[in-house]
Amino acid sequence: MNSHVRKIPIENAAFTYITDDSRILDSKGAFLRTQLNQKYEQQARERGCTHFVSPRFLWEHFAPFARIVGITGTNGKTTTAAAIYSILLDLGYSVALLGTRGFFINNQQIAHKSLTTPPIFEIFAFLLEAKQHKCDFFIMEVSSHAIAQNRIEGLEFALKILTNITSDHLDFHKTTTEYVATKNAFFSDSTLKLINKDESRATPNPANMRTYAIETPATYSIAAYSFKDGISAQIIHSRQNMSLFSPLFGRHNLYNLLAAVAAVHLLTNAALERIVALAENFGGVKGRMEIVHSNPLIIVDFAHTEDGMRQIFESFLHRNIVVVFGAGGDRDTSKRPKMGAIAEKYATKIYLTNDNPRTESPQAILDEILSGIYDTSKCVVEPDRRQAIYRAIAALAPDDVLLILGKGDENEQILADKRIACNDAEIVAAFFKQ
Repeated sequence: MNSHVRKIPIENAAFTYITDDSRILDSKGAFLRTQLNQKYEQQARERGCTHFVSPRFLWEHFAPFARIVGITGTNGKTTTAAAIYSILLDLGYSVALLGTRGFFINNQQIAHKSLTTPPIFEIFAFLLEAKQHKCDFFIMEVSSHAIAQNRIEGLEFALKILTNITSDHLDFHKTTTEYVATKNAFFSDSTLKLINKDESRATPNPANMRTYAIETPATYSIAAYSFKDGISAQIIHSRQNMSLFSPLFGRHNLYNLLAAVAAVHLLTNAALERIVALAENFGGVKGRMEIVHSNPLIIVDFAHTEDGMRQIFESFLHRNIVVVFGAGGDRDTSKRPKMGAIAEKYATKIYLTNDNPRTESPQAILDEILSGIYDTSKCVVEPDRRQAIYRAIAALAPDDVLLILGKGDENEQILADKRIACNDAEIVAAFFKQ
């Protein structure tokens, strides 16, 4: 079934289809009631609709579905989800993946990027498509917006995973306390859950809880690790001790890989040694700690919060760090000075530029980032992102690493009401072509 279709056909019911869009309803259809569309119920009635169903009805009518794995956290959702997807595919399972990068089934992209977690009607459309492909697992990213707006209503999860909780989206959640409470709400039931034990803000229901950690003893933990030329680590579970090697960079990716290995082990009960070996095949995600040039070393990443940036910076403490970044407009403004401060702490040179200013003044955004930087002598302010990247590359010394942060693999930049082509990796490639 095409996931962009606004109607889900149904048999053996008093109506012939279900939709969440009141504009296309008639007397033959049923309206899917959700937290987000209650205000359109009257319009549905005016169009002749007399049947109203909940997401739970969809679940019960169309079950069984693939086993759903839901991953939430401030950072690491996309990489952890992709690593789980990769390992399960290598184990021979049929798998679907839904998240920031779009919708995939068995290595084929079915739909392009939209929201990290789409509305529940779309999720069911994707679940039905996965069912047609006989998928064993359905891996999905779950955003804090989706939890707050109940966009996952009616779903039964085989496993829920927490990567971490820092701070983000305060334009929506208003306070860090509310944001933290929203993330934790996802883990309040007795579903099987996998929790990052190093995350002090996590307060899950302990029923059916397993843990993973680097710093503390956990169900799945790390005995020793090194980040020289990728990741080398010793994973401990029960009395087993296994070596993990990965081409990925950084401590945060060790967390992501450990979560993925643990998740696949809990879901499949395959031999842990085999899972760890297959994790080494995972080469990462486009726009997430992506090496776009080797000499000089240039990395593109999606990091757009203070904590996300810190994780990237701490992966390169042995190098001189040069960074290019900005901050998104019409989003949480409280993080901008903090992003400036963390860049000043770790980088020898900072190029401040536009991210997606949207309807805000680009200069005002840059000024808010600058307000967190004490020594502005290490800053270059260049609003044109292409020029900022070009200037940073041109000035690189042999031992420098250039980190281009904030947009990852995005292909456009949003300036007021314009969308212009802009891909950080392609800008780097164009520089070296010249």
